Amino acid sequence: MSNTIRIIGLDPGLRRTGWGVVACTGARLAHVAHGVVAVAETATLAERLCALLEGLEGVIAQHAPHEAAVEEVFANMNPASTLKLGQARAASLIAPARAGLPVAEYATRLVKKAVVGAGAADKAQVAFMVRRLLPAAGDVSADAADALAVALTHAHLRAYAARASAA
Repeated sequence: MSNTIRIIGLDPGLRRTGWGVVACTGARLAHVAHGVVAVAETATLAERLCALLEGLEGVIAQHAPHEAAVEEVFANMNPASTLKLGQARAASLIAPARAGLPVAEYATRLVKKAVVGAGAADKAQVAFMVRRLLPAAGDVSADAADALAVALTHAHLRAYAARASAA
């Protein structure tokens, strides 16, 4: 029986939701796959959310992760945009939950701090570190890099929690 755990990280967005899957075997991390679920910008909000949910369910079915991690909403100046992003985030929470996966949630600053070392890191710094930590991933879009960063954060924090509970 393998002790490898596959983790899917999700970076919610109403137009583009990044996803990334990593395999975690002990302290060793390996890239499995990454991509973006893109929905038509001309579709209604309900149609976009439905397409997002269906796209994520397909990714989960294809890569069969054991656990999921989702980035929390970053509140911005426009309340309407924040609310819509929250709805996209709900689809990102529902898809793995419907597949029976445990779902962890991480603040954006925590993800940046875990991967880059600074909670105020920009997207370019996150993508650079994801390429360093997962060289097999190659060049990744910003959305996919953010999703892989969420998966990496979950892998590191779950390993820390396992060591702490064993002590």
